[in-house]
Amino acid sequence: MATDDSWIWDGGRVCLDFANTLRCRWRATPEETLRNPGDLSLWLQEAGLLAPGGPNRIDTTVLTSGRRLREAADRAVLAVADGRLPSPADVALLNRSAAQAPRPALQIAITDGRLEPAGTTSLTTDPLAALALVAQDAVELLLSPEIGRVRVCGADTCALRFLDRSPAHNRRWCSMSRCGNRTKVRLHQARARRDHPAP
Repeated sequence: MATDDSWIWDGGRVCLDFANTLRCRWRATPEETLRNPGDLSLWLQEAGLLAPGGPNRIDTTVLTSGRRLREAADRAVLAVADGRLPSPADVALLNRSAAQAPRPALQIAITDGRLEPAGTTSLTTDPLAALALVAQDAVELLLSPEIGRVRVCGADTCALRFLDRSPAHNRRWCSMSRCGNRTKVRLHQARARRDHPAP
């Protein structure tokens, strides 16, 4: 079973973090981190979508649905980010799943002596409803101007998806501490070898 440190949370949107549960997409056989229903349950809890300790209704059918949703969302997001339309089948799957999302409860807060909205909460005890929230996030991203900022990590051996919220919109790596630094070190070493070849 996966642990909560098996997953990377640098996507910037829950649907992108979900897409990133399939690792090493550049390989012929990517690495699956949602290996069993327990992994999916733990991921949904870590994502803040599924209440822990609720009735465990995740079985292999729900896991298969979750993986199918993940791939449909990933294909649709990358297509639209690239200026193309997603496939009708992926649109239908996303719409079907998003329609099952629970209505989020609006929250309020008192800030600087004023009453303001404080976001919403969507924690659910139903795994299918939690997956529907992922679908809903993908639908919202597809219709948002932010879709143009979806990127695939530029490191040769990564391919994680992320939302580029950098001021200049030129972020190349999923994380500077992970892929960015490793890539820069590798390029620096290659330049040093080229400029100062061994005798």
